[in-house]
Amino acid sequence: MGLFDSVKKIWSQDMAIDLGTANTLVVLKGQGVVLNEPSVVAIVDQGGKKNVLAVGDEAKTMLGRTPGNISAIRPLRDGVIADFIVTEEMIKHFIKKVHKGSTFANPRILICVPTGSTPVERKAIQDSALAAGARRVQLIEEPIAAAIGANLPISEATGSMIVDIGGGTSEIAVMSLGGLVYSKSLRVAGDSMDTAIVDYMRKEYNLLIGDTTAEKIKKEMGTAVPTGTNTYPVKGRDLRSGTPKEVNITEEDTAEALNDIMKQMVGAIKDALENTPPELSADLVDMGLTLTGGGALLKNIDKRFSKETGLPVHIADDPLSCVAVGTGKALDQEETFSTMLSEY
Repeated sequence: MGLFDSVKKIWSQDMAIDLGTANTLVVLKGQGVVLNEPSVVAIVDQGGKKNVLAVGDEAKTMLGRTPGNISAIRPLRDGVIADFIVTEEMIKHFIKKVHKGSTFANPRILICVPTGSTPVERKAIQDSALAAGARRVQLIEEPIAAAIGANLPISEATGSMIVDIGGGTSEIAVMSLGGLVYSKSLRVAGDSMDTAIVDYMRKEYNLLIGDTTAEKIKKEMGTAVPTGTNTYPVKGRDLRSGTPKEVNITEEDTAEALNDIMKQMVGAIKDALENTPPELSADLVDMGLTLTGGGALLKNIDKRFSKETGLPVHIADDPLSCVAVGTGKALDQEETFSTMLSEY
């Protein structure tokens, strides 16, 4: 294989990116998910100049544990860019990583965006990817990507409903004939759950914990409807004495902590149903709604949504990678999904 063929092969390795608030997943055309790392960047301040120290898994281990001259930050907030320069560096790092550090990597990139993001926010995402080395950048709405990844029949004349609960946003959408009939981007999702657990521990137990501990509690004991009696030990700092302390919590605690967030999500789902045309509503009685994203893994969330909406609720296979897989399928089958892609 000559140099031209090598360059052509690398050039053709187009990428789909699920640029999430909590995690970034990358799909290489024809290869599936090749990277899944936290959307975290560690920055070191060296004599007033800021340099990237670590990205992804390595950077996440530094959250809340860094010395004064190092800061571990999430460059995306609520599904949109909060720090343009750091986001550019993060995308650049991921492009190099999946292309094995090749200097020839110049891929076409398809990135999913929240439905509620503004044209300015979408252009910022596109500009970041172009500055990171992409030759062309297209965008796809997050719920559409999630629906494609969950194998919902969105191109048919039937109603499909998706609720994608990510780190920064929850995307609620009703689709038919390849388009969005109704969509809402709710800035209440996985990160909000972590914050709610932190607040609950402070209020009920006078215990100060970090976001990383709150995330562990959510994964181990978090529930939308309490059904078990197990306890879970939580370590933190006693707000009264300032000393380390350990308490045991139950599913009742986490259900209470997350109750307000569950109410907001149910309210948004009901709004979507009220704004859905009657013919499509009839389809949803049979089809139900499909849950994707990391939030779909919260224990009993499907039971709570089903009870309060009266619809059957299904959790997609591998909900964590649904959006990335769907974005990858849209990249592979550009002609089929061309009407769902956009550029700014």
